This record gives sequence, structure tokens and C-alpha cells, in this order.
Amino acid sequence: MRATLRWAHSDLRSHRGEALFMVLVSAGIVASLLLATALFGYATNPWQRIFTQAHGAHVWIHSGRSSDASELARLDGVESVAGPYPTESVTVTSRGTRASVELRGTLRPPSVGRPLLTAGHWLDPSDPAGVVLESRLARALLAEPGDTLSIPGTARTLTVAGIADSAEPRYRPGEQPGLVWALPSALRSADGQVTGLRLTDPGDTDYAVQRAVTVLGAGAINEVSTWQQARAEAQGENRLLGQVLGLFGLGALVAAGCAVHGAIGTRVRGHLRDISVLKAIGFTPGQVVRVFLLQHVAYALLGAVVAAALTLGLGGRIPGRLGDAVGVWQGLPGHTVALLAVPVAAVLFIAATTGLAAWRAGRVPPVPVPRPAASAGGRLTGVARAALGLRLPPALVLGWRQAFTRRARSLATVVRLALPLLLIVVAMSAWTNIDRIHSRPADIGLAAALTVRPDAGLDDAATRSLLADNPRVAAAYPGVEVAALVPGQTATIALRGLGTRQDPYPYALAEGRSAHGPDEAVAGQGLLDLLDVRVGDWVRMTVGDQPQILHIVGRSIEPENAGRVISTSLDTLRENDPGLHPTLYQLRLRPGADPHQVADELSRAAHGHLDVHPVANPADGLSPLRGVVVGLIAVLALIGITELLTAIGGTVRESERDLLALKAIGLSPRQITGITVTAMVCTTLAAVCVGTALGIPLAHWLIDAQGRSSGIGAGLARGPSPLLLVPFGAVAVLGAGALAALPASRAARRRLADTLSAVA
Repeated sequence: MRATLRWAHSDLRSHRGEALFMVLVSAGIVASLLLATALFGYATNPWQRIFTQAHGAHVWIHSGRSSDASELARLDGVESVAGPYPTESVTVTSRGTRASVELRGTLRPPSVGRPLLTAGHWLDPSDPAGVVLESRLARALLAEPGDTLSIPGTARTLTVAGIADSAEPRYRPGEQPGLVWALPSALRSADGQVTGLRLTDPGDTDYAVQRAVTVLGAGAINEVSTWQQARAEAQGENRLLGQVLGLFGLGALVAAGCAVHGAIGTRVRGHLRDISVLKAIGFTPGQVVRVFLLQHVAYALLGAVVAAALTLGLGGRIPGRLGDAVGVWQGLPGHTVALLAVPVAAVLFIAATTGLAAWRAGRVPPVPVPRPAASAGGRLTGVARAALGLRLPPALVLGWRQAFTRRARSLATVVRLALPLLLIVVAMSAWTNIDRIHSRPADIGLAAALTVRPDAGLDDAATRSLLADNPRVAAAYPGVEVAALVPGQTATIALRGLGTRQDPYPYALAEGRSAHGPDEAVAGQGLLDLLDVRVGDWVRMTVGDQPQILHIVGRSIEPENAGRVISTSLDTLRENDPGLHPTLYQLRLRPGADPHQVADELSRAAHGHLDVHPVANPADGLSPLRGVVVGLIAVLALIGITELLTAIGGTVRESERDLLALKAIGLSPRQITGITVTAMVCTTLAAVCVGTALGIPLAHWLIDAQGRSSGIGAGLARGPSPLLLVPFGAVAVLGAGALAALPASRAARRRLADTLSAVA
């Protein structure tokens, strides 16, 4: 054992750079996987914790004021019921910020769907104007206990008594109203009621919704929300970040394993005589294998320990969502198990790939077998001889020959080098798409920058006139958005009528065509999946007591409501309901206009009669992904450099036997150096071409797969610009040449005999 450790220590001293790279690569991979685990836990567990502690309802049913919801408690599979609670839809303002909210009347904290107070206190009958805000709504309004909320257009005010977490769908400006608990006396004109159902089996949610709709009647249902929708919304971009980190972490782990395998194989070929000597003095094949295994497992273990320590100690200080995720994750029950399991799994994987490569070292015979004087494929090809005849530089021709003479070994080197380059191309594609979504939101169906909702004090004509007077507004599309029951009455979707046939809303279509004729509509991927329909099918839905039948002629990129949206023109909906009036307006601004500035101008011009919100861009929540991509590219670059150094070392050893012959034919040391540099440049160029050719389609597939799973739909993916790919390839190729120049120059100036010591 002492001899094994001494030989391993001696080998470490002669390969310090490679050892450092392996430690850094292992640390980067394990850190990526740990951060991915933290994000997954952060995405799922906080909502699950709130749902469990609040004894959350699996279904929330918003219905008309006159419906009798008491019968819902007698449905099969219903364990307990919350409510029904009267509700009132109002708009509140605080510190200059407006928000649409739902006032929910209740005297005491409900037993099902109980709000979890985080600040302040619960409602006090002695303070009839006191309210409790859902925490996300409170953050949007910058409200704290003791603050006063105003209701525009009235003299009513509300006082914030407390702030609470809830497992129900959270507030989203312009999409989902915020939740406000109030005493029943605080509701002046209740316009509906809400009932929560806690089920004995959450898997029967669709059946429970269907039964509830049957009992209450389809005309009485305004909206249905389920626990799956609330959970998916709460996970949001955090789960996507975790998926990206996990995917690239696993890809980097595979690339690192391949790099380790190649490095050991190259070193075995370079130490054939040393290994033979070890066996001659008594080393068994198992001991030889353990030498290599011990070294690389030690590198991986050191990197894993460093990554775990840094993640545990400094992870919570990372700015933004990543730091929050690590902080929350460290308080979860499974945190310790994950902190041990992830590094151990990574080290075991590297150990497995190391063992496969080290097994070859154990098979080296004690007596070295002389290699043939001429290697396979050593003769110049006709193309090479013709190139020399054309007086091309000998270094260029012989370097090309050296790079691809041993086809199997050259192919393996190209594949190992192409793997990290491929993942870097995928990472650049992710960056490109984030930038595109952020700078051109119209590409994902967000042509409008502002959503405007007038109150009862403004009619359609007055609202249109006010919007037209603002010079920064390029177009205003009137519309309505209502909840519609799907066939089977198991869920509600968003039915949107936006724009007119003369001035249609510019949807971003990924399939089919725009809706121009009567009863034509476009739908999001989430709706197509929910109803199991395709473009070209007819669908029937119910809005109140009115059926609506639409022909889906296109699939739109739909980032809202998990893609469960069907959109048509306002004219089409008016054909079914002539008395329908616009309730919202989507505003497309002129280039260079600031949405927040325009929103302030419109609010002042309307004297508080307009509720104006910027349209949320999904790219805003993905901003932490930029830092993640940079970190991943750095880890992958380290893996690529490690593989490149291995390939350079192998190429230099391969060329040592030919030194005397090359010098004998009159090549100078500079020309001999050029042969090795050219060989590495050609190998890297081939790897860049392979990585780019495979990375772009892979990135398209991954991004489109994520779009389909989230309901947005395929069609988002765009590859990196050639202005980005060309410099990337140039840096990789020129960097390979620069790294190869120094060792090749040193080797070209040696005086080596053509002996076994120079045989690779």
C-alpha cells in the first residue's frame, strides 16, 4: 500500500495542472447539482408546507350569489368544506399602486384553507374596516399592517390588520385578482361567493369538479381553480431553473467522466514502460488499477467536498432567487440527505468511469511489447502527396495527417472534446432565447405592453378616446376575458375575445393561421392538451348558461394561464351575446415608449378610473438564469480544457518517435512544432463542427419540450446568432493552438532516440 501511495504521489507531482482542473471540474459539477436540488426543493416544498399547514382545499369554486353551495358538502369524496364565503370584486390603491382584489367575507379563520399569518393579527370585529392581505398582494402594494388602502371612486378605506400566506392561486397583476379577507360587514355589494372543497383523495379532483358543476348548474359557475394549478403556478420559474441546472449538471458529469476516461487512457499509453516495471517488481494488476482509481477518486472527492462546503456556507448569500432557494432548502427535512447523496453519486460515477479506463492499465504485460516500426495508416495518402506537390506548407499537410491517422483514437478524441462544446452551444441557445423573449416579447404572444381595465365611471367610447389621446399608444385592442367550462365540466379555461375583425390582435402563431372568419379561434398548447384536440377541430365550452362553439384554426404561443387559453375576436363573442362590452384593453406602444411612464400618464388622465398594469414578461423571472448559464459555461470550459490538455499530451507523445525522421528530411523545430499545433487545431475544429451541428438541434428540442410541458407550446426555440457562434468556434480553435504551441515547441527541441521510451 505504501508503494502504491508513493507512486500516486509521484505521479501527482508531475501532473499538478491536470489534478487542479479535475478538482475544479468536480466542484463545479457537484455545485450545479446541489443548486438544482435546492431549486427543486424551493419550488415544491414551500407551497406544499403552506398547503399542509393551512389544511388547504383541493378545489375552489367561484359561483353566483344565488347558488346553493350547501349541497357540496354531501358529495362523495368531499372530506370537508370551506364556506361558502361572500365575495366582492374591487380595486384598491396603496402608495400609488393599484390592484384588483377579491374581498372575501369571513368572521373567523376557516378550518379549510386557513390563512397562515406572517405579520399582524386576524380580523377584529371591533375594527370593521380591517382586512388581511395575501402575502404576494401585500408585496405588490408595498403594504404593511397599519397601512390604509383606498378604493378609487368611493370614500371607502380599508386598514391592513395582517398579512397571511395562502395555498390558493397567487396575485398576478392584470390576470389573477389578489385575495383579501374581510369581515362580512366590509362587503358593500357582494357579487358572488366562493366555496372550498377538501377531498379524501386528491387524485379525484376532476371528478369532484364535475360533480360540483352538476349540483350547482353550469350557469352558476364563474370559475374553478384546483390545487394542481396553484402548485404549478407557485413552482413557476424556480422549477425551470432547477431543471436547467440539473440537466447541465448531469451533462457536465457525463462530459467529465469521458474526460477522465480519456485522460487515463492517454496516460496509460504514455506510461507503458513504467507500468511494466511496476509489474516486474511485484505490483499486481489490481494494485496498478488502484493507483489510477485512488488518484482520480481523491480529485473528485476533494472537489465534491469543496462544492458541498461552499454551497452550505455561501449558497444563501448568492443574490436573487438562487440564494433564497438555498436558504429555504437548508431548512427542509431532506436537506442533509441530499447534501450527502448528490456528492456521493457524482464521486461514484467518476470512480466508475475511472475504473473502466484503469482496467486497461492492469492488462499491460510485465515485459513491454515492441510496437511496429510503422503505425497503421502511416503512409501518406494520395491527397497528402498531392498537397505536398502543390507546395503547401509541410506542417499543414503532416499535421492534418497526424490528427486523423488513427481513426478510432481520433474519433474518440473528437467525441470527448465535442461533448462539452455541445453543451456550451445549448447554454448559448438558452441565453439567446432569454434575450429574445426579453427584447421582443411579441414573439411569444405579448404584442401588448399594457393592460387597461376601466371602472364603471368610463364607458367604451370615453376609454377609447382617452387612450387615443396619448401619443405613445400605437394601438388599443378592446376585449373581454371570461372563465369557461370545458366539455365534461372538469375545469375552467380562459376564453378571450380580443380585437375586432377589422383590427385583429397580432397573436404569435406557431401553427395554423389567424382567426378571421366567424367562430374561428386560436388556442394555446395547454388548452389543446387539456381537451385532447388539434388545430382544425371544433370545441364546445360553456360561459354561464351560454354554450360557445369555436373552430380552432391556429395554435398561438400563449404564456398566460399555463396555455389554457382560447382566443377569438370580440366580434365573434358578440354574435353569441350582443350586449357584450369590452372590460379590458390591450395597448401596443410605439417603439421606445416606457410602459411604466405611459401607465402613469393614463392613470393621471383618467383621474383614477383606469386600472393600468404592464404585461408580465416571463423573461423577467428568468433573469437569474443568465448567471446560471455563465457558471455552467465556465464549468464546461474547464472540462473542455482538461480534455484538450489530454489530447495535446497524447499528440506530443505520438510525435516523439517521428522526431528524428522529421529532422532528417530537413524540417526545422518550428515546422515540427507546427505539425502538432496543426493536428490539435484540426481536431478542435472537427469537435467544434460536431458540437455546433448537434448542439443547435438539441437546444431546439429541449426548449420546445419545455414549452410543451409548461403549456406555452413549441415554437419558441431559436439558435445562437452566427455572430456568436463564429467567435465561439474561433476562440476554441485558436485556444487549442495556443495551448499546444508550448509543449510542442519543447518536444521539437529534444534529442530523443527512437526507443520504447518515446513510443506512445
